[in-house]
Amino acid sequence: MAKDGATTEPTDGAAAGTGAGTRTGTRTRTGTASAATGRAADGTATGSGDIARSLELLWGTGDRPSRGPKPGLTLDRIVTAAIAVADAEGLSAVSMRRISTELGTGTMSLYRYVPGKAELLDLMLDRVLGEPLSAEPDRPAADRPVPGDWRVAIDTMARTYLDNLRRHPWLLKINQARTVLGPSALRGLELSLTALRSMGLRDPELIGVIITVNSFVEGLARTQADAAEAVAQTGLSDEEFWENQRPYLERAMLSGAYPTMAGMSEDTFSADFDHFAFGLRRLIAGFEALVAERAAEGRARTEEPGTDGAAEATTHRT
Repeated sequence: MAKDGATTEPTDGAAAGTGAGTRTGTRTRTGTASAATGRAADGTATGSGDIARSLELLWGTGDRPSRGPKPGLTLDRIVTAAIAVADAEGLSAVSMRRISTELGTGTMSLYRYVPGKAELLDLMLDRVLGEPLSAEPDRPAADRPVPGDWRVAIDTMARTYLDNLRRHPWLLKINQARTVLGPSALRGLELSLTALRSMGLRDPELIGVIITVNSFVEGLARTQADAAEAVAQTGLSDEEFWENQRPYLERAMLSGAYPTMAGMSEDTFSADFDHFAFGLRRLIAGFEALVAERAAEGRARTEEPGTDGAAEATTHRT
């Protein structure tokens, strides 16, 4: 296995395509796209398979298999098994053959439910995105309680997403640039936008708020996941890793070449400092400044001569 998680095993039947970066049906590099189908050879890009089929499966509009599959096999069980494998061993362990083994059925039985790994990935993603909403699965998004304060909404959004990434670190390995939007993704977006509406920002700015918060969370979660992966790959704990560097770092600090770093306090890199809470508070403070700016602009417009707001204010004064 290559260090980037690519394999040289044959691709999964219906999910495979022979194209750029492949030879005789084998994967040679993670992320290589098929020239014929445009789908990622390793299935780690959402929307890289049969988009129409993924949408049918996500929204429940596709035909259900009427013959052949092992009794008791369902699309829900297939997705559940795939997520369990990804959680335990990483996304590279997910294949149609592996999932069929987990379910005790033939690989071809799975293809009667889902075309291949790329489409399965779309289903897995929508499932885990919906986990924070599963407490009230049958309640319409419009009827769910909305935080009264958009600051609380952003805090909740960030912490919920971080928890989800920690439960499913394989999410960080997926290219979600072209996500196929299923019910869970849309429901989550609807709830987020509804909670943020009170900010008084333009619609593109509201989307910008969500992207900014999610990018911050993903960056921190990726750093944590990479640290855990480094321990697993090297067998060295973080403490052991930095202890090995201590003699060199001490000499560097005593050399006088790094005066700023040498003068920093001993707790500068303490694990007790909550970088997530610190960064999130600073983000919210920045959004508060923008909200105040937009509110001031709104007041200024209503006070301009010739506006209804100015006329009304003049009437009240007289």
